[in-house]
Amino acid sequence: MNLNQTNQLGEEKVSKLLLKFSIPAIIGMLVNALYNIVDRIFIGRGIGSLGIAGITITFPLMILIMACGMLIGIGANSLISIRLGENKKEEAELIMGNAMSLLIGISLILTAAGLIFIEPILKVLGASQAVLPYAKDYIQVILWGSVFQSVGFGMNNFIRADGQPKIAMVTMLIGALLNTILDPLFIFVLGWGIRGAALATIFSQMVSAVWVLYYFFGGKSTLKVHLRNLKLNFNAVKSTLAIGAAPFAMQLAASLLTIIMNVTLVTYGGDTAISGMGIVNSVAVLFLMPIFGINQGVQPIIGYNYGAQKYDRVKEALKLAIFSATSIVLIGFVVIQVFPKEIVMLFNREDANLITFGTRALRIFMAFLPIIGFQIVSANYFQSVGKPMQAAFLSLSRQVLVLIPALLILPKFFGLDGALIAGPAADLISSLITGLFIMMELKHLDKKHIES
Repeated sequence: MNLNQTNQLGEEKVSKLLLKFSIPAIIGMLVNALYNIVDRIFIGRGIGSLGIAGITITFPLMILIMACGMLIGIGANSLISIRLGENKKEEAELIMGNAMSLLIGISLILTAAGLIFIEPILKVLGASQAVLPYAKDYIQVILWGSVFQSVGFGMNNFIRADGQPKIAMVTMLIGALLNTILDPLFIFVLGWGIRGAALATIFSQMVSAVWVLYYFFGGKSTLKVHLRNLKLNFNAVKSTLAIGAAPFAMQLAASLLTIIMNVTLVTYGGDTAISGMGIVNSVAVLFLMPIFGINQGVQPIIGYNYGAQKYDRVKEALKLAIFSATSIVLIGFVVIQVFPKEIVMLFNREDANLITFGTRALRIFMAFLPIIGFQIVSANYFQSVGKPMQAAFLSLSRQVLVLIPALLILPKFFGLDGALIAGPAADLISSLITGLFIMMELKHLDKKHIES
């Protein structure tokens, strides 16, 4: 990306920029979500409901791996976008090089710790004796390949900051499509079962990681990975971790939330409830991934224009992103409420108890889906402009402030339904809190626009 391509972020029409940067990210995220759903459909039909439960139990560990990728990738991406807006390319490259070293180092530590303590960890996560073998077989393979996920996912953010959203989309398409092809081959044809599903995942992530590294080492990128920048710089690391703390904390909270949810489900509904909520999570991700795609697309636009002090463009980009996200989740809400049984039966047609619970869980847990888009985009805004404290608070408001306490309290009075009701309650309260923050921020932007 040359200088003129960089300047497009501060000069081109905001709505056109949002489409240009978000649509590739949305497509990539959607394909990513679809392959996760297809993954679970193959497992549900080829291995059964215990296979779905096994993957659901391992989800907190997978979230932790992703959280580390977000901590470094998204944190560094915000800084890179701001530095490019300030015309400080060398600083942007220093941040990117440090981020690559951090991504590799942290993922290797996670792999070693996870493999050593895998069985006690899975038991703490709520694995029953019936589910434990499936969970262990799956997550062991995933841990061995975690470095590929971290590098591919984390550094793909920098391709977007480099002004190449379509190439960033291709990264996700490569992994998703390859995984969709390998899943049935490894599970059914080669008979590798749940380990085959995990192998398909890490092999696909490895190919995506190679693609990303080629872009920065051998492609036509403006930002380059220089060996001298791989040596950790205290200020670059500190700034990256500070801004990346918000999405990292949100993912850690999501991991803790999943653990509490799984333990609650096992206590009040057994392995069937675990499998059912695994389906609910898969469907939710399908409609939330496009929102994350919008966030990825709007982040460099907001970051660049904030750094360039073009606050009217920052405000316009935020409003357009909120409108787009809300439109997507409204469609998801209608589909879920009208066709819940049919959705659940895509994963398993034989287990009547799973179908009954999954149908009810989908309708109740996703009752306030229409307001989720606003909450996620607004929290991401604060991260984009380098305000990690506000971003962290808003990102954590749903999981930590509301949902976790609700999961600990409501089931004592309402049993399994209490766990389902906790979801929409948290969505509503966190969105109200976010609304107050974003109203104050918009007034602040108006004031800065007048002053500038």
